[in-house]
Amino acid sequence: MFLGRVVGQVWATKKAVDLEGKRLLVVEALDERRDPASPKVTPVVAADPLGAALGEHVVVAFGKAARVACGGDGDFAFEAAIVGIVDDFDVPAAPASWRMDTETPRRAPEKEEV
Repeated sequence: MFLGRVVGQVWATKKAVDLEGKRLLVVEALDERRDPASPKVTPVVAADPLGAALGEHVVVAFGKAARVACGGDGDFAFEAAIVGIVDDFDVPAAPASWRMDTETPRRAPEKEEV
């Protein structure tokens, strides 16, 4: 798993049946200081069963954990999924680029029915 920030969305009219109805978001990892011997792909396209918004910090899981988080038995055609939307975190030594953007409004409040 890794902490990331939602930086975009992907739309695809032709896709595997397993991806039908799945929202796909582009997530950039916060930690860019990994060992060069461990290659990674960033940004990552992740299935989003939770409804994360652009700019939000999220927790992304890979492999079977990601597929199970989307409601299956782990047999879907994707490798990454958003499994948490971060409210806040405490990492004292984190670089400034990790900071939560308090200027950006988060989700719009739910509309009340009249």
